[in-house]
Amino acid sequence: MRSTNLRFVAIPLLWLLGAGACTAASLSGTVTDPQGRAVAGASITLLRRADSSRRQAVTDTDGGFAFATIDPGEYRVTAESTGFPIVTQTLAVADGENTANLQFRAVASQNESVTVSADVSDAGLFSPDPAQRFLIREETLDANPGRPGMPVSIPGMPVESPAGGIKPPQYFVPGVAGDHGEPIAMFFQVGGFLFQNNLPVNAHGNGYADPNVIIPIAIETVETDGGAFNVREGNNSVNSAITFGLRERLEPTVRLSGDARDVNLVAGWSPADPANKSWVGLEVSYGNGFLQRMEHRRQYKGNVSKVFSIGRHDLTIYGIGYYGFAYQPGLIPIDTNVPGDTIDARQREETSNGALIVNDVWHLTDRRQFQFSGDYRYYALDVRPNFGDGLIRQSEHRNANSEDVLYAEHYSKAFSLLAGMDVRREAPRALDLDRANDAGIFQAVTANNITINFYSPYVAADGTVLRYLHYNVGYRGDAVTMDNQDLYRPDFSFSRRAMISSPKGTLTFLPPEAGAFLPAVSLSYGQAFHVDDPRIGTTAMFGGTIVSKARSYQLAASKTIAQTEFRVTLEHVTTAQQLARISNDTGLQEDVGPGIVRSLTVTARRNFSHGFVQALFARADARDRITGQPTPEAPRLIWDVLGTLDKLPFHLVARGEYEDVGKKPLGDGFDSVPVREFRGAVVRPFERAGIDIGVNVFIARGYGGQTLETLAMVEQVTGFPLRSYVTGSFTYHLRRR
Repeated sequence: MRSTNLRFVAIPLLWLLGAGACTAASLSGTVTDPQGRAVAGASITLLRRADSSRRQAVTDTDGGFAFATIDPGEYRVTAESTGFPIVTQTLAVADGENTANLQFRAVASQNESVTVSADVSDAGLFSPDPAQRFLIREETLDANPGRPGMPVSIPGMPVESPAGGIKPPQYFVPGVAGDHGEPIAMFFQVGGFLFQNNLPVNAHGNGYADPNVIIPIAIETVETDGGAFNVREGNNSVNSAITFGLRERLEPTVRLSGDARDVNLVAGWSPADPANKSWVGLEVSYGNGFLQRMEHRRQYKGNVSKVFSIGRHDLTIYGIGYYGFAYQPGLIPIDTNVPGDTIDARQREETSNGALIVNDVWHLTDRRQFQFSGDYRYYALDVRPNFGDGLIRQSEHRNANSEDVLYAEHYSKAFSLLAGMDVRREAPRALDLDRANDAGIFQAVTANNITINFYSPYVAADGTVLRYLHYNVGYRGDAVTMDNQDLYRPDFSFSRRAMISSPKGTLTFLPPEAGAFLPAVSLSYGQAFHVDDPRIGTTAMFGGTIVSKARSYQLAASKTIAQTEFRVTLEHVTTAQQLARISNDTGLQEDVGPGIVRSLTVTARRNFSHGFVQALFARADARDRITGQPTPEAPRLIWDVLGTLDKLPFHLVARGEYEDVGKKPLGDGFDSVPVREFRGAVVRPFERAGIDIGVNVFIARGYGGQTLETLAMVEQVTGFPLRSYVTGSFTYHLRRR
């Protein structure tokens, strides 16, 4: 069935009665200049993060503004005025009266952020899972300056990426094995649309995601949540989902970072008119990394975004262009000196990527909206690694597209409705695995042409009842069809279909103000699924299912004490036996057995007038439910401390993060070594000249990507060495004040 026939299948059921009465909140505040004087005529934009609904106002002669009758939830307030840098606050709006006072700064690179981690009580129709959503301050987004490959560091989520930065980084939540093919979803939020960045059945593994295509200065927020609890997050969302939120405007800036081996140039531009919500960004990287192996890396990115406000429509268009090439050092034994930090000088990888995403939010009324979204993506990959079993080549090219329609209506505080349909098609072609012989000539191992279609209706209801109970219940139904044409083994070809029902539910207790000693508590349940690799494994050889299911349970509690927010999250996830990982040696599917994951996460956060500090502890255990043995690479212990200081002597600003990832079992009695990393930056702004000068530090000990491989007929722990470095950065702001 063609996607155009399904696009509006849910709409006739959604035209219900008009919005009922709703208890609403209000927001007011003032805007001042750096000296504290009122700024009249400033443009104020209020954006509700959950559904991208937008309202605007202009400050009066006293610098005041007000928004009446708005829904509670998380909002972004932006103030713009000629002669000042844009200033933004992110805050949680509760029932009743709320205030937000903004002050322009003379330093262009510093934006405000009031709340960085969303409160448990901020669960809503578009964001039902309140447990693990972190909004990251601008100062922490540039977590690895001068080194491509890791656009942000997400607190408590270890990032494992080789030195070159061409291979996409993999973010791993506690209890998820550190290998490609893991069920973590990644999205870009374009307007109100979640563009799914994962490429199922990739030549390098299921769930492969590439956030490298985003220019770091364009990222405004990063949120993590339990993908199993949101009806809009489907395939590849068994355990967690990561959403990158993009800016509507960029300050015109050119930033040059580098050291003796690498150079990175980033440029961004927006029109001078604050009402013009558009930007263009470019990034170019050259270098050789920090390992002995010269990588000869080249990386080019182009991003463009435009928001059109036409009547009751907010139309967002976002485009991506990306190309990367590097001679990748690859994994080496962690206890053996390897010349050049590589076991095979022929290792290399090359990727290209292009996408166009469109989202239209049609505000029928203040409480009723449609969203129409679509995207097209082209992707090509050529990776040539050696994991000790000889050089292999994994390659593919594909076209992917999706269409999505969504309807949402707020009837009352007790009931809101969301319903929609997502149609998606992935078409990997020349999905090949080749192995080099002794003469270095590649011999074919597998070759497949695959077509995957997803037809996914979803519906959710949300509201607050009995004053103190917030609920969100939903259902997602996915019909997945997979056509696998095996070009070398016709007997392995198949066409198969699977139906997956994914119920979701979250119940949150919101304590009354009188019961200030009580925490907010949230209970969640959800079922999700993950696409298996069809080339060789249980799917092709034994007629197994093309999808793997998982059930997830969660308990979250939060409480603010002495202006410090504390949060505790408990998770319990059970996975199906056919949930696969991708073998490093063959690039093909391996089952990991039915698994059970238990994790505990504790965070504490304190905001100050000129910065914040946040500490996180996470402990996870993951085991095979049959054998009781630990799932290789999954159980882990994490400590993370993150902080910023916006006001230091000599006008300096600083940011830093320390992360300690404990050892993890790798299988067959082997354990990894702990990893310790510190990222820091000190920046000196010269506002009159319109420049910032910074020093960026990365201090590390251990190995990334640690796994168990057989080298020279001996099992060994392998990884890539983490090396410390210092880079300098120079930023020029094109519009000086």
